[in-house]
Amino acid sequence: MNRNRMNRKILLIMVLLGGLCAVPKFSTAQGTVELWPAIEPFKTDLLKVSDIHTIYYELCGNPKGKPVFVLHGGPGAQSQPFYRRFFDPKKYLIVLSDQRGCGRSTPFAELEGNTTPDLVGDIEKLRRHLGLDKIIIFGGSWGSTLGLAYSQSYPRNVSALVLRGIFTSTKSEIQHYYQGVRLFFPEAFDRFQGEFDAPVSPELVADKVRSEQPGSRARYSQAWIRYELKIAELEVSDREVANILRTPALSRLIYSLALYENHYLANGCFLAENQLFDQADKISHIPAYLVNGRYDMICPPITAYRLHEKLPESKLYIIEGAGHSMSEEGIMKALLRIMRELE
Repeated sequence: MNRNRMNRKILLIMVLLGGLCAVPKFSTAQGTVELWPAIEPFKTDLLKVSDIHTIYYELCGNPKGKPVFVLHGGPGAQSQPFYRRFFDPKKYLIVLSDQRGCGRSTPFAELEGNTTPDLVGDIEKLRRHLGLDKIIIFGGSWGSTLGLAYSQSYPRNVSALVLRGIFTSTKSEIQHYYQGVRLFFPEAFDRFQGEFDAPVSPELVADKVRSEQPGSRARYSQAWIRYELKIAELEVSDREVANILRTPALSRLIYSLALYENHYLANGCFLAENQLFDQADKISHIPAYLVNGRYDMICPPITAYRLHEKLPESKLYIIEGAGHSMSEEGIMKALLRIMRELE
């Protein structure tokens, strides 16, 4: 397959599902929006974080710059070169990593020892390993959940929060994800529901995705990703979705996303109900920038709004004409502007 076509498919699935990536340049009626130039890591390495797990990480930009930890989405996605391009490489030390069981971390797709507290601990282990003091947390979708959980556990170690597509894993958010979206995408939901023999829930989907039969595992993983792709942007063609699902090179990522997203959601992301709201006072002193698409079907803006009310010093940006995807012009502009402000 043509390398550019493959990159486009990987890019689309990561834009729509993973949260924090974007194409290099967007042309709009208002002009052109550009990311920072493409860069390569000056260091890549592995860090053993438990008896079972080892995580991949990479360092980019200025070794003496202001450190920013980029938390990828999912759970089940992985870091991407696109993530590096939201930051001035002369001003920031950009730290990317693949969470447990994802991407280049090992072992792949391992559920044991894989919970939100474990991932929070890994961020802290990596910060200490790198000898860093305070860090900026930059995360979207699941990355916002993990970023909030980390900052509430280690508030003294966070200098700022830049969060997009806010998700806190309350029961109402999870119910919306699996049932409420039908009000807006009835055909996508009914196709998704039609793959299962009972009303869809995170427990049911997680069980199906964990099937020991490779054919069944692939079928249900693809059913989940097809549903997510259709609701993640304001408009995604059936053809684009079909092309992604039939690409063998993406089967590993599709499985990882379906496995971890449903496993985590079936367990309330290993957080107590309302935990991230109830402990918001722990981070009330940290500058927080909350960015959400007005028409985000996966992470509706009500959650960002509620969190903003809990954090009086926070800044809230509701982006009109935008959904969940980082590739949407208004969301990308807001994040680039925030990171310039924090330089």
